[in-house]
Amino acid sequence: MIQKPRIMKKICLMFLAATLLSTMSHGQQRGNIDLVALTESHFLHGIDILNSLLSIPNDSHYPEQLIPNIEWCEDNLRERGWQVKRLETSSVPLLLGQREVPNAQKTVLFYFHIDGQSVDPRQWQQPDPFRPVLKEKNTEGNWEIIPMETLQKAYDPEWRVFARSASDDKGPFAMFLTAWDAMVSKGLMPDYNVKIVLDFEEEIGSPNLASAVHKYKKDLMADMMLIMDGPRHVSNMPTLSFGARGISQITLTTYGPRVDLHSGHYGNYAPNPALRMSQLLASMKDERGRVVIPGFYDGIKLSQLEKDILSQVPDDDGDIMSKIGIGITDNVGETYQESLQYPSLNIRGLSSGSVGNEARTIVPAIAVAEIDVRLVPESDPERLFALIRRHIEEQGYHILEKEPTEEERSKFPKLIKWEGSISYKAFRTPMDSETGIWLNKAYNRAFGRDPIQKRISGGSLPIAPFVEALDNIPAVTVVTVNFDNNQHGPNENIRLGNFKEGIKTALAIFTEPLNDLSIDKK
Repeated sequence: MIQKPRIMKKICLMFLAATLLSTMSHGQQRGNIDLVALTESHFLHGIDILNSLLSIPNDSHYPEQLIPNIEWCEDNLRERGWQVKRLETSSVPLLLGQREVPNAQKTVLFYFHIDGQSVDPRQWQQPDPFRPVLKEKNTEGNWEIIPMETLQKAYDPEWRVFARSASDDKGPFAMFLTAWDAMVSKGLMPDYNVKIVLDFEEEIGSPNLASAVHKYKKDLMADMMLIMDGPRHVSNMPTLSFGARGISQITLTTYGPRVDLHSGHYGNYAPNPALRMSQLLASMKDERGRVVIPGFYDGIKLSQLEKDILSQVPDDDGDIMSKIGIGITDNVGETYQESLQYPSLNIRGLSSGSVGNEARTIVPAIAVAEIDVRLVPESDPERLFALIRRHIEEQGYHILEKEPTEEERSKFPKLIKWEGSISYKAFRTPMDSETGIWLNKAYNRAFGRDPIQKRISGGSLPIAPFVEALDNIPAVTVVTVNFDNNQHGPNENIRLGNFKEGIKTALAIFTEPLNDLSIDKK
């Protein structure tokens, strides 16, 4: 159930307090703010916001579910004094919120997505994935529901709230709103203008984002962009990610006989498309997983300085291998972080015939392979597609864009259908940029130490359209949630300790001076 009245009453009181305190010295107050105490005093308020937002179904495959989410976000931003505008697209709109600050010299654009992955309630260990529940681990190490009201007395940072989008990405947006309310309660504002763009189709590839960003470029222009999405490093230490790989997809279909044939009658006679697909895929990589298609890794050569930067991320490759259950790694880069600096060619699905109890003695008619190609800034997706297509042709295939005709079946001995799409490109911002230095100062105020800084993350975010359209805007990902949050799967969750530290992170960013930032890159 959406807990709106209690939240809105508190927001109105805080907005009134901000008005009364608007004449105070903001700069002086920012320097004296107690981030820990202020975060703690607003933690339960943040849980109310989180539970309210999580209670709204948000499967991006169903636009009718997204409208209530859009309206919730509009209401909550307007009630905090924000200007709100829908950026219309051919389907679901984006939402833009703005707060202009007197005497501000710069503007920071924040990005969140509010939609979520599909759910199968049968796989969730709670009555409803859209009714958030609080859980703690019992003595046997299993998660057990406890009353949400327990938080009114005390809480353990290891407890978790379970619901779809708890971490990806409604949780971070709730952190943002809570931190804003905490700041306003002290009569403070950032010394920069703030914009926020909310995406409601990220989980289906943000199909209308690129065109919308170009259409509304003037509305979205800013000096830097912060993306609040994604998990921290596995150590759960405060983390910044200065880039993300892009992604493109390919579906390949090889063809054998027109229909499935009896393997006793036609085995040894009709070519098997499953075997051909296997041989084709195997020709793309060596035994250690390195792509052997000529030119695939062109333009990527890590300097010693770049390797040193990557080595500062506190990974334990042996521990990573143990956790994911492998005895050897692919031979792309010398470490986990180095492997992320290269494009990847991943077989994410194979299908032909049937297996298990449904296996039949046939020569199948088709075989299908689903491939994703992760991109880095040095790799142009169109060029990689061209290289892969050329390699396929060199294996003797005639490439189709649709189902083969009878004439094509008789004319070409090896047929394959290609379906390719580019979702979005990679982006990367220098760590010693103004954005990086400013965020580092904020993190040091919040946590007393530099954050873990990742040159690029393995996952993909729809940020490249912003970078391209907004004059190469520097973009950094502020990651806050626990790495073991089960995002996209059943029993998605957010750890209370991460939720609280996420509020503190946003509060530190809001109150870190940007107008008079002193940059020293020595």
